[in-house]
Amino acid sequence: MPDMLISAMAMLFLALVWTGVSTSGWLPQGYLPTPRELGVELSTLFTLGYKGVSIWHHMGISLFRTLSGFLLGVSLGIPLGLLTGYSRVGSAMVSPIMAFIRPIPPIAFIPMVVLYFGLGETGKVALIFWTAFNYLHVNAHAGAANVPIAYQRAAQSIGLTPTQTFFRVVLPSAIPQIFTGLKVGMALSWAVVVAAELAGAQSGLGYMISDAALTFRISAVFIGIALIGAIGLMLNIAINLLETKLVHWKGRG
Repeated sequence: MPDMLISAMAMLFLALVWTGVSTSGWLPQGYLPTPRELGVELSTLFTLGYKGVSIWHHMGISLFRTLSGFLLGVSLGIPLGLLTGYSRVGSAMVSPIMAFIRPIPPIAFIPMVVLYFGLGETGKVALIFWTAFNYLHVNAHAGAANVPIAYQRAAQSIGLTPTQTFFRVVLPSAIPQIFTGLKVGMALSWAVVVAAELAGAQSGLGYMISDAALTFRISAVFIGIALIGAIGLMLNIAINLLETKLVHWKGRG
């Protein structure tokens, strides 16, 4: 049976279960919206917005915060990770610090971010930057550090300089691992922006979910969660397409 057909059947089954539970009367009124109620809420959000603000604005501001912090994390995390993975001295200097900081959940920094940056955009972007930087650094480091020694010896045997070895051997070998970091970093960055918006914001999907929950507008909460999942899926697909384009040799070895 084709995978797409299996996926479609699973989604249909989930929709039937949802419909059955939400219309059965087993749960208190309003706790689980019916598919019809979700459809009405979705139409309302896309035509009237949420509290007079376009739903496209809420999605756009969340994406702006996420991509701004993520791209900053990419610009610093990948080069530093490659450097510390390739250089013994660089690894000795940076790795212990990162090993200490990395286990701390990003959301633990939210109170500090609010304290130092307030509730504006800078704090949210800084929090997302730190999240992306962490995972991009560790994957780029691992990619550069785990290049097979045979490759490096072959580069030395044909007279490549350390700089040439880095760009012709180490960097290409590290790219698949870097893309792993990109996917994990993007997923976590998207999750963290929602957490940051829940803590304090006047726009964004996280704000919409938090505000709708306070007013018991449960259908809007479910729609907000679904939009977060859909956008996260599209971001992951975009990175996968980029990986397929750049890492064309993957899986051929």
